[in-house]
Amino acid sequence: MTSQIPLPSLRKIPLAYASCSIGCRPSDTLPRKLEAIADAGFTAIELSFPDLQAYASEILSRRVADDNYKDLGIAAREVRHQCNAVNLEIMMLQPFAHFEGWPRESVGSTDCAPEKISNRREDIVADLRELAIMLSKRNMRLAYENWCWSTHAPTWKDVWEIVKAVDRPNIGLCLDTFQTAGSEWGDPTTLSGLIETLPKKELEAKFVASLEELSRSIPPEKIYLLQISDAYKPVPPIENRVTIDGLMRPRSRWSHDFRPMPYAAGGYLPVENVVKAVLRTGFRGYFSMEIFDSGPDGRGKEYDMLDFAQQAQVNMQRLLENCATTD
Repeated sequence: MTSQIPLPSLRKIPLAYASCSIGCRPSDTLPRKLEAIADAGFTAIELSFPDLQAYASEILSRRVADDNYKDLGIAAREVRHQCNAVNLEIMMLQPFAHFEGWPRESVGSTDCAPEKISNRREDIVADLRELAIMLSKRNMRLAYENWCWSTHAPTWKDVWEIVKAVDRPNIGLCLDTFQTAGSEWGDPTTLSGLIETLPKKELEAKFVASLEELSRSIPPEKIYLLQISDAYKPVPPIENRVTIDGLMRPRSRWSHDFRPMPYAAGGYLPVENVVKAVLRTGFRGYFSMEIFDSGPDGRGKEYDMLDFAQQAQVNMQRLLENCATTD
């Protein structure tokens, strides 16, 4: 681990944008998203599966199911062509959920009784090892991410322990500023927006210690990308229930609707602290903007995609400059 983060090294970081996190109108189709992202100076995308599926339905003029691999393949080839035309690389297809711990007959489906899903660490590790082996045959890697509302891996350390246990060369981490701070520092169910089970000073010290451990313990080559976003503090706080409207845990709803880009008015997470901790591992791979900005009230907002993408690029550059240090 090094404490120095020289700015010239950050200028080499490739910048990506998640296709799922831009667009607010039905007319904001995938081709228009690609144009806006490329025009704003990003060099790669995370291609979201829902975007791919929607584009397949659009160009084929029929609903394409999520397991219609023939039609999805047709759309994927067209997306590749369009990305090549605007000089964008497809650096990842995401997300791939409902796999580890799920019964074999329901993998990939949301129609599974919760009691049938295993949270046993050995089951999670075994499933991911099997997936990594399958992916290795196609020269593909698996980027494993913690979600702050997860039942088995809400923190960066949880997913790192799992990745180490899987012990395959093609599995690494997808780290995320929102998920990291949102699991160990922020809480959308409190008035303060902070975890209140500890005094604030103790919470801050514990979070600093966690980030220092991240910097010390994760080899940079096992980090595949860092996703960037902030969070709004919901007002009023999201009701502290296991589910909201039978659909979402509080942190899941927070993640889905309350995630602006860094430096947007109302953002309050310690994004720079998380980024510095990741950079101190030596990681200089993809930074990817993944934001879900439905406004401070989470009810949605209108914007022009090109203007939005350009502001995201400005804020990304500001983030890199602010995280540079030689202390």
